[in-house]
Amino acid sequence: MIIDFHNHFYPKAYLDALRSGSSRVQITIDDEGNPRLHYPGDYNIAVRGHRDIAYRESVMQENNVDRQVISLTTPGTHVEEPEMAVRLACLVNDGFAEIARNSKRFIGIGTLPLSDPAASAKELDRVCRQLGFCGAMVFSNINGVALSDQRFWPVWETANDLAAVIHIHPTSPVGVEAMKDYWLMPLVGFPLDTTLAAASLVFSGVVDRFPRIKWVLGHLGGAIPYLVERLDRGFHAFKECRENIDRPPSTYLREFYYDSVNFDGRALQLAIDFAGANHILAGSDYPHQIGSLDKMFSSIAALKISEADKEAIRSGNAARLLVRD
Repeated sequence: MIIDFHNHFYPKAYLDALRSGSSRVQITIDDEGNPRLHYPGDYNIAVRGHRDIAYRESVMQENNVDRQVISLTTPGTHVEEPEMAVRLACLVNDGFAEIARNSKRFIGIGTLPLSDPAASAKELDRVCRQLGFCGAMVFSNINGVALSDQRFWPVWETANDLAAVIHIHPTSPVGVEAMKDYWLMPLVGFPLDTTLAAASLVFSGVVDRFPRIKWVLGHLGGAIPYLVERLDRGFHAFKECRENIDRPPSTYLREFYYDSVNFDGRALQLAIDFAGANHILAGSDYPHQIGSLDKMFSSIAALKISEADKEAIRSGNAARLLVRD
């Protein structure tokens, strides 16, 4: 069995609302008839797999993908003014809930209107208690503000009370102006912003303060498994790195989960060596151009670990996360 924990979908009601003209996101159509979502600093092409759930289900069947935890992708709702952000987040979450009701292949994970933290806390409570989601996917910075900022602590308090999953997905980093050529923003900027978000959450004490949150990092945690030794050295070297935590960052980061959307076997093995096979989640990034269902399967199959550990990565770890405590 495989549960794909990292993939993306745009519900129809969300796309229709963007077309209304009251959003900061502008839609054009490409030469193949796909909507292009233009937002500050970037755009996304919504191919058929992003917006046709019946087609998507047929692709899953052809590729032997049992279930997907569907999430929104960039631009997210936080790029909107608060009132519009709240409206769009509700549309997305209700759309995911309807899809999950109609097909056992799909599980929703919420999106939050984080330009309004108070409304986000309420929406997180709603999606977990009323819609049955395990938590929410959030972006690695909110209009340039770190997730560790105290304005977001009411959201993390709610997540902690719910023992919710918070899946961190990258978005346009601060300094994106230096990343406009060669697709450097998603190729380099995205994993760097995930790394920055995770390190800031740990050093700020957020992870320590809200210990029941189940944190998941997209794209194998950016550079976290590679840089974690440097973070520990910083903890021992600089008093500022010890102001909010009393143990090394690695001890917190080993408790995070890491989705497998880095299909290099050496990178996957490094993450397993760091956090353990029981903290790795299968992910494809379908249907983005840079995602791959095939590589999700083949990269896990090629790992030199036990079959039990491979099964945990394919589905067991995700199944455990999807049940809230």
